[in-house]
Order: sequence, then structure tokens, then C-alpha cells
Amino acid sequence: MTEFLGEFLQILILTVRDVLPILMLIVFFQLVVLRQPIPNLKKIIVGGIYVVLGLSLFLLGLEKALFPVGELMATQLSGPEFVGSAGIEGVYWLSYSWIFVFAAMVGFATTIAEPALIAVAMKANEVSAGTISQWGLRITVALGVAFALALGTFRIVTGTPLHLYILVGYIIVIVQTVFAPKKIIALAYDSGGVTTSTVTVPLVAALGLGLSSSVPGRNPAIDGFGLIAFASLFPIISVLAYAQLAELSNFILKKTKQ
Repeated sequence: MTEFLGEFLQILILTVRDVLPILMLIVFFQLVVLRQPIPNLKKIIVGGIYVVLGLSLFLLGLEKALFPVGELMATQLSGPEFVGSAGIEGVYWLSYSWIFVFAAMVGFATTIAEPALIAVAMKANEVSAGTISQWGLRITVALGVAFALALGTFRIVTGTPLHLYILVGYIIVIVQTVFAPKKIIALAYDSGGVTTSTVTVPLVAALGLGLSSSVPGRNPAIDGFGLIAFASLFPIISVLAYAQLAELSNFILKKTKQ
């Protein structure tokens, strides 16, 4: 218990140090530039305390639970004793099929629970007067992340260069941007950014590091990173593709009615 409190206190001090510049900036602009009193000061103070405590507990949880769990699962699913028992011969990467499935499921589950994505989906639904469904957007983005992590773990296992995947991915995004409905483009690009946030990043990073340390011939410092880039790229593709398919289906429906 004493060790836990000591670690929490250390993280709390670091969190206060990180949050303090933001607080000072806001107070400076409010009092010096705008020359206005701070509204609801008591609520802001209480909320700030909650934020600092919440961030501290979250960071401690990452260190104690999420990082170890991600690395442990990746290590177990890609370990020689498990891969050897898979019984798949010929194409060696097929022996790692369970790690691809696990990565896809982790990507989908963490993205669905991502607070940043939930916030964006709520605002998108609000400003579009219900045209953009909250769950529709969240599921579309989650499917993109699921495919991204499955492909990213495949890249780690096979050792193929990261830049080839990213280059092809952004070429696809550019082509989609030309033909996609203009009203969805900005939201699609934002959807790629919000997936790499508080819930997704820790597990994804731990997954990549754990997998690269278990696969023979892979270096965690070189091959362990890059999954987060996949997780921010492929949701853009999935949202743009969803919008394009929706527009195409509406066009076909109008033609059939005529």
C-alpha cells in the first residue's frame, strides 16, 4: 500500500507539473488579455482537481495494468509454444493468425470505448441534425482501426517496410478525398486523429512492443512502433468509404425509383 501511494504521489506531482502551464495560459488570457473575471471559479477549481486526480489514476493504471496486459497477450499469442501448436505449415505468417484476430478485436473494442471518438460522434450528430449517426460513425471508425491493427501486426510478423503501407494508404486517402462527399471529408480526417487517444494508444503500443519482442528477428525499437500510424490512417479510409457507399446507394435508389 505504501509503495502504491508513493507511486501515485510521484505521478500526481508530474501531472500537476504538466497541467500547470495550460492553467497559467488560460488564466493569463482571461485576466490580462480579455480582462474578464473567471466565471464559475469554484466549479473550475473542483473540475481541475478532478482532472488532475483522474489523469494521475489513469496513468498509474496504464503502468500497472494496460501496458503489462497488452505485452503479455502479444507475447503469449506469438510465443513459440503457442505458434508451434497452431499446426499451420507452409506460409509461416499463418501461424500467427490468432495475433491478427486479437489485434483486430483490441482495435475495435478500444475504439468503441474511446472518449475522444464518442465526443466527436456526439457533436457530429448534433450539428448534422441527426443525419450522422453516433453509433454509425463509431462502428465505422472502429472497423477501420480493427483492420489497421490486423494489417499492422501482419507487417511486424512479416518484417515488411512500414513506409510502403503508409504510402499506399495515403494514396488511397487522396483518391478518396477527390471523389468523396465534401461534407464528410473533414469529419473523416478528424476521425483518424481521435482514435489515437487515451484508451487506444497504450494498448496498441504495448501490443506492438510485445509482438516485436516475441517474433524472431524483430527489433522492438524498430518494428515495435508504427501500429499507431495505422490506427490513425485507416479510419479515414473507412469513413470516406462509408460515405461513398452511402452516396452510391442513394444514387442507385433514386435511379430505380425513376
